[in-house]
Amino acid sequence: MSVTRVEKDPESLTMTVTAELDATVERAWQLWADPRQFEQWWGPPGHLATVVDHDLRAGGRITFFMAGTEGERHDSRWEVIAADPPRHLELWDADVDDDGRPNDGNAMTAMIITIDERDGGVSVMAIRTQFDSQAGMEEVIAMGVEEGMRIVFSQIEAVLASTPA
Repeated sequence: MSVTRVEKDPESLTMTVTAELDATVERAWQLWADPRQFEQWWGPPGHLATVVDHDLRAGGRITFFMAGTEGERHDSRWEVIAADPPRHLELWDADVDDDGRPNDGNAMTAMIITIDERDGGVSVMAIRTQFDSQAGMEEVIAMGVEEGMRIVFSQIEAVLASTPA
C-alpha cells in the first residue's frame, strides 16, 4: 500500500501525510515502538536512522541520527508528549547539535501520528506535522519533505514484508 493523501494547510501551518498499510494497528505501531524497525524506514535511502535512546512513553525521549555515505550527520531529538499504543503518538521534533541542543533557526515542530484500522487487516497511518511558522513550513516543503515521506512509506512496506510481527 502507499501514500493516499497529502494535505498542506498554510493557514494552520500543517502538513498531513496519510498512507494505507497492509498491517494491523498493532503491527503498524511496532514500526515506531521497536527501534530496530524504526531504523529501517525513517530517513532517505543511504541516510537511515541510528537510534541512540528510545523511550516511547509520555515524558520520554527518542534521540537518533542519520549519517550519509559521505560522512555527513544529522542529529534529531524527539520529546514524547503523548503515547497511547497502538493508535496515537505525539512528538516534539528538533534538529540538534552534537550535544543535543536545538540548532539555531530550527525551532521545534510537533508531529501527531495516528493509526486507524480498516477492514481486512489494513491500517491507515497519518503523520501530521505542525510547523512553527509559515517560513519554516515553506522551507521544509521546498526541501522535498513530501517526496521524502513517500519514500519513507515505501520503506515501511519493505519492513512490514521482511520483519516478523
